[in-house]
Amino acid sequence: MSDRVYQLRFLRRRIPAFECVPGCHDCCGPVTASSEELARLPERSAAQREQALADWSCPHLQPSGCGAYEERPLICRLFGTTPSLPCPHGRRPQAMVEPAIEAQVHAFLRQTRQVLV
Repeated sequence: MSDRVYQLRFLRRRIPAFECVPGCHDCCGPVTASSEELARLPERSAAQREQALADWSCPHLQPSGCGAYEERPLICRLFGTTPSLPCPHGRRPQAMVEPAIEAQVHAFLRQTRQVLV
């Protein structure tokens, strides 16, 4: 296992989960992901990606919500778990992500090649 995959798994485990407003996707939009994260996402056609981008959306967003929720990228996991990326509806986990972990997530994003999802 590469160091980046290990770091990705480490960070994913440290971002707390919380329940979103059912049917909400206010935080969904075009995002980037590392190649390691992208490899875990379901494949989307170029047409699906282009349409999502034209709609300022995510190609994994479905009427029922995120179609890649279990494998969503770090940036998606971070929404609502930190004061710098608050949920617009005030939802949050019991304990917010630790500032040191948030800093590590942002460092990971800066240090890895990011690709538009």
